[in-house]
Amino acid sequence: MSRDVSSLQAARAGYVPHLPAVLRGDAQRVELGERTAPSSDAEAIAALFPQTIGQPMARLVPAEPTPATRPLRVGVVLSGGQAPGGHNVIAGLFDALKSLHPDSVLLGFLKGPAGVIKGQYVELTAEFIEPYRNTGGFNMIMSGRDKIETPDHLAACLANFQQLELDGLVIVGGDDSNTNAAVLAEYLRAEGSSTVVVGVPKTIDGDMKNEQIEASFGFDTACKVYSELIGNIARDATSAVKYWHFIRLMGRAASHVTLECALQTQPNVTLISEQVEADGETLAAVVERIANVVVERAKAGRHYGVLLVPEGIIEFMPDLQTLVRELQDILHKNEAYLRSIDTHTERFQFVINELSAGAAQSYAAMPRSVQEVLLTSDSHGNIPLSQVETERLLIDLVGDRIRLLEAEDGVDYKFSTIGHFLGYEGRCAAPTNFDASYCYALGYTAAVFVREQLTGYTVHVRNLLADHEEWQPGGTPVTMMLNMEQRKGKPTPVIRKTLVDLAGKPLAEFHAHEADWALNDRYTQPGPIQYFGPAEVSEQPTITLQLERG
Repeated sequence: MSRDVSSLQAARAGYVPHLPAVLRGDAQRVELGERTAPSSDAEAIAALFPQTIGQPMARLVPAEPTPATRPLRVGVVLSGGQAPGGHNVIAGLFDALKSLHPDSVLLGFLKGPAGVIKGQYVELTAEFIEPYRNTGGFNMIMSGRDKIETPDHLAACLANFQQLELDGLVIVGGDDSNTNAAVLAEYLRAEGSSTVVVGVPKTIDGDMKNEQIEASFGFDTACKVYSELIGNIARDATSAVKYWHFIRLMGRAASHVTLECALQTQPNVTLISEQVEADGETLAAVVERIANVVVERAKAGRHYGVLLVPEGIIEFMPDLQTLVRELQDILHKNEAYLRSIDTHTERFQFVINELSAGAAQSYAAMPRSVQEVLLTSDSHGNIPLSQVETERLLIDLVGDRIRLLEAEDGVDYKFSTIGHFLGYEGRCAAPTNFDASYCYALGYTAAVFVREQLTGYTVHVRNLLADHEEWQPGGTPVTMMLNMEQRKGKPTPVIRKTLVDLAGKPLAEFHAHEADWALNDRYTQPGPIQYFGPAEVSEQPTITLQLERG
């Protein structure tokens, strides 16, 4: 065996992803349903997407075999953050194109959308793709966070597609990337281009889902990776019996990852951003809630515990919502000036004078490291809240509160802490059996949509709790999923993120056990991701999916 390949990699190379029966058949056709419309802002979205608005839902059904079509020339690009299974999307796309016609060609654009704009690509052959099957990461063709949005970008893409004679471009990405796919599809159709654009739903955050898209790929694998680590940490907590572990998890806009990991590992405290917002909990109230659990466990002789917190929770607390909103506005209006100020003290003073009284008080109470993060913005014009070490912030504030309670009660509650951030550990793991097959089927479906010249769609595979044979591939018009949001100070069409449903079964299951898990040691150890063995171990989807669709 090559020293460059682990035993697991060698074994996984032979795994054959499952395909739905409709994709394994000799032929498929697209069955179109009723025309669709956005659930909100329909008039504004229709004005921006006159060429692609109102397209029907689509699903694949068996068809009578027909003579081979002409060869297809298709491009694929990986966009945004990595998610387990991206390579299997490309493998499924490639295999489907070759099954449609052996002379079909697949081109991989390099380093994300920038590669599409610049026309930088590599031809993906069977030999090129083979080592990447069932592997994690996006290193086959790499990824990037650029956006195809300016007139120059769009024109460059059109010229590249014409030169390469592309029948289609498949964009593998999350909500922003699939919105980008809709923008590009609209532009190409308006210009009379024959190149179609198809999106594939990817994000480990799990927030690109709806009635049609049951799960974004990568969520299954990432949650199982994190849950293994959390289970290990919980076992360590009951072994050392002296540390509280504060664990921050990915999920800026939604708490799906945190909720799923809680259901899998049963920690003592789990903060759900959406619940915090609904309950109107301030930062001080959250700190008080955590401190109460710490004290009650200490009184029972348990000077240890496990807490899970989503990275974006700050944006959901009403007092900090106001602060973030005001800071966002200040950054938008004074970005150049703030960059010109050399010292943090001067920036702090300027911002304090611009903020309202309540927001200024909240900002001043933050540690300097958090204050500095809150004065920066990412490529989308958003404050990068994922860079706020929320677990450290909570450790500091809960520690302060515990010391006050110790002084009041005359008791040493022995509050010792360790902070963790589980983020990149889950983005490039080898995909689970579920994600390996799910992604392969998504890629296969995308090829059929290109063949049928359907543009402005995000492909999906439904009925995911059933046997693989019964999975149902299809596609959702992107315009149906759009709404208008403020981005960089102006209304912009974007796919609506799906947050944790406060009335949903996953959250209800969590709340049913929350009080018990808080005071008792109910930790479970999911263990490492299983690729082999009994189906109840190796083939189980997430608890979230089972509760939502079961």
